[in-house]
Amino acid sequence: MEHRIYAIIPVAGTGSRMGADILKQYMNLGDRPVLAHTLTAFEKVDLVEAIILVTDPLEEGYIKKEIVERYNIKKPLYYAAGGRDRQESVANALSLIKDGDLVLIHDGVRPLVTPSVIEKTLQMADKYQAAATGMPVKDTIKNISEDGFALSTPDRDRLWQIQTPQAFSLDLIKLAHKRAAEDGYRGTDDSSLVERLGYRVKLVEGGYYNIKITTPEDIALALQLLRNGVDKK
Repeated sequence: MEHRIYAIIPVAGTGSRMGADILKQYMNLGDRPVLAHTLTAFEKVDLVEAIILVTDPLEEGYIKKEIVERYNIKKPLYYAAGGRDRQESVANALSLIKDGDLVLIHDGVRPLVTPSVIEKTLQMADKYQAAATGMPVKDTIKNISEDGFALSTPDRDRLWQIQTPQAFSLDLIKLAHKRAAEDGYRGTDDSSLVERLGYRVKLVEGGYYNIKITTPEDIALALQLLRNGVDKK
């Protein structure tokens, strides 16, 4: 695969559900901060040409010194300012990319993503223009009413929980964000912006271990998964 590929990694969230004094992307997970694990995974993927971190401009100095330099991240790394929400943050990063073929978008607080999953997602995006990682749901899902009563039970065999990384052709994801902004549409993820244009998104198994760090319990779970070697898969 010969493409110019960029990775966008948003880390501009406030982490309000963590209930800690330190932002979740900087919390230690084993021997290094959460964000350092994430960047290390992308560092190992030769197909990725450069990384764009979306963050508060006031944090750039800290990231450069305490994460990029300390943990030997060598890929070209650029910064985009975080927006009002994740969607606007990704759009800010996309505006920095003037030419390229494929774009990866990955949550900075999914530290257990593996190089093999990143590569597999890129391969599917190269083939189908859009790909997203996820896994089949394990639990029964209910549609509920506003007052908390079950209305219906969707077929679990056709339901997936969606993760990142997600990968797209550059032109497609730029168009999807442009149309969403024009229409005032706020999606739950980047693949939903592509879907509303009528494009199909190929799903790729990312692994049940590819968790997003949101609560203190997630740190404990991620640490156990890390000890079990999931980052080596």
